[in-house]
Amino acid sequence: MKEFFEITKAYQQAIADGKRMALATVVHVEGSSYRRPGARMLVTDDGQLTGAISGGCLEGDALRKALLAISQQKNKLVTYDTTDESDTTLGVQLGCNGIVHILFEPIDAAQPDNPVELLKKVLLKRQNAVVITLFSLLSRTEKQPGTCFLHLQHDNIVVNKCHDLFNSAALLEESTVAYQLSDSFFKVFGADKRKLTGFIEYFNTPPSLVIAGAGNDTIPLVEMAAILGWEVTVVDGRVSHATKARFPKATNVIVTKAEEVVNHVQIDNRTFFLLMTHNYNYDLALLKGLILKDQFRYIGALGPKKKLERMYGELSAEGIVITDSHKSKIYGPVGMDIGAETSEEIALSVLAEIKAVLNDKSGKSLREKTEPIHNRARKPVEYSRDEKEEFLCAVQTVIS
Repeated sequence: MKEFFEITKAYQQAIADGKRMALATVVHVEGSSYRRPGARMLVTDDGQLTGAISGGCLEGDALRKALLAISQQKNKLVTYDTTDESDTTLGVQLGCNGIVHILFEPIDAAQPDNPVELLKKVLLKRQNAVVITLFSLLSRTEKQPGTCFLHLQHDNIVVNKCHDLFNSAALLEESTVAYQLSDSFFKVFGADKRKLTGFIEYFNTPPSLVIAGAGNDTIPLVEMAAILGWEVTVVDGRVSHATKARFPKATNVIVTKAEEVVNHVQIDNRTFFLLMTHNYNYDLALLKGLILKDQFRYIGALGPKKKLERMYGELSAEGIVITDSHKSKIYGPVGMDIGAETSEEIALSVLAEIKAVLNDKSGKSLREKTEPIHNRARKPVEYSRDEKEEFLCAVQTVIS
């Protein structure tokens, strides 16, 4: 999500500066690639790049293709075949061993529902969303509809710019599937040679990190979470510590009693709490409030395990039932075992643990994995042999 914030910010600046621009989107990948479908890059007519569609190897050629799209004011699908390591057509050996399809869309700032404006709607409010991008893999002469459909789940807002091709009901059906899967996928629309590939892109809300504690050890934690694009709220009862000046990267800084914290934050399944005030009573009161509310997914408690066991004991003495389900979501001592000592190292350890919990991962070394690193739920589109031969001829034409 952070990349999208940066793109929308650059978009607004480009409008203010009177620049023309295009959006490059990785829409389909066959094999291995540094960036996966959904990666985006905004290109202005003076060559400024915001975001990334590769590890840097495609950006130079992508700039030229984006400028062409801007000049012609026409969507273009460009294919990069990196499977041949000896191929120097692009001037570099990409070594990704995959075929990457990138859609270039010129942006008309006067159009209220251009692709970047649709992304802005996704970011406007904390809710899940689905964006559908349509393109033709089988014909370079066919119209490339591009980013043309948006569904915001909570507000139930629908924007359909491709209504001349498909009605909203047909596309809403696919967005419903994306919500059910909580993931993105590909769908082939149409028949015969008029087939279009749809990238049904699911956007989840960014993680929300609520940190109880405005001490010095919280500062690197806030800054690192902000780098990840997470929403960060710092809460503390001390007016002198909980200030925006101390935490400029925080989304919110709130001075409040521990008992009132749950009333000041929105809690969902992507909200994570950290107890790090170094004030036992404050942490205890917040833990009590969260257990009574019983809606949390993760609570990380700084300090030794004995401290947490003492908290359990005191809460049980008050008649508060702490179930095994509660305890399975409370992590104390907080963080992954990486030998962290300094505040910065502890922040890295804590954020790594939260990221692993967020994605239901173990946190083991990638070299121990036997399956692919990236999610393979987004399988590439399959076509018949005749369709593939026609497609490969088109690819060779584009590359040469």
